[in-house]
Amino acid sequence: MEIFARPHRRYNPLTGEWVLVSPQRTQRPWQGEEEKIESTEFPPYDPNCYLCPGNKRSDGERNPDYKDTFIFTNDFPALLPGIEETYKPPHQLLDAKSVSGTCRVVCFSPRHNLTLASMDLPDIKKVIDIWSAQVLELAEFYDWIQVFENRGEMMGCSNPHPHCQIWASNSLPTEAKKEDKMQRQYLQKNNNIMLQEYAELEIKQQERLVLQNNYWSIIVPFWAIWPFETLLTPKRHVRHLPELNDDEK
Repeated sequence: MEIFARPHRRYNPLTGEWVLVSPQRTQRPWQGEEEKIESTEFPPYDPNCYLCPGNKRSDGERNPDYKDTFIFTNDFPALLPGIEETYKPPHQLLDAKSVSGTCRVVCFSPRHNLTLASMDLPDIKKVIDIWSAQVLELAEFYDWIQVFENRGEMMGCSNPHPHCQIWASNSLPTEAKKEDKMQRQYLQKNNNIMLQEYAELEIKQQERLVLQNNYWSIIVPFWAIWPFETLLTPKRHVRHLPELNDDEK
């Protein structure tokens, strides 16, 4: 369409916000810095790694000699349990609220030189089973559970050992709260699930569809704001990890 060849705004139905898109900017001569890919090879075991089996962590605890996955509470967590402090702000412009939660680390494998993508499917399945079990356990105490993995030092990952984090808190983060509100409104207005309908639309159009199989689709969102942003959606309505069946895992 002609509108997409010139500056325009795209609506993000998950947040209710508009995103500026400037396609003509791709014609400029400088396309960004290109860095050489460094091929770093890691050993299967690193005696200095605080996530490898049997090694001592920074808080003095020693990891067990685990054989597949290993979970522990983060030694330097962003959230702490049992925080229920009362605060009376001196002014409405200086308001604050306490937040309670927990942060856990999940080691995918005892091998230091793996990534999730390079692991065997049965071992990846074990990791997803752990994610699901953790969500079920933490949902008994917390409103928000987020499973995520940072990759590379630039993204804040301080250790190359294959692992992810799970953060749980008694309050929804700002972005999640906006998306929850917008999805509820869409369901009430259209009697349809927003992301399921959107995925079906993108699969039909085949313009921003990166990959799909019988259970999942990977899409560059119409409202993307990052250069390499993708949206992973199941092909049926699934609310959270514990509802995935074995084939979907």
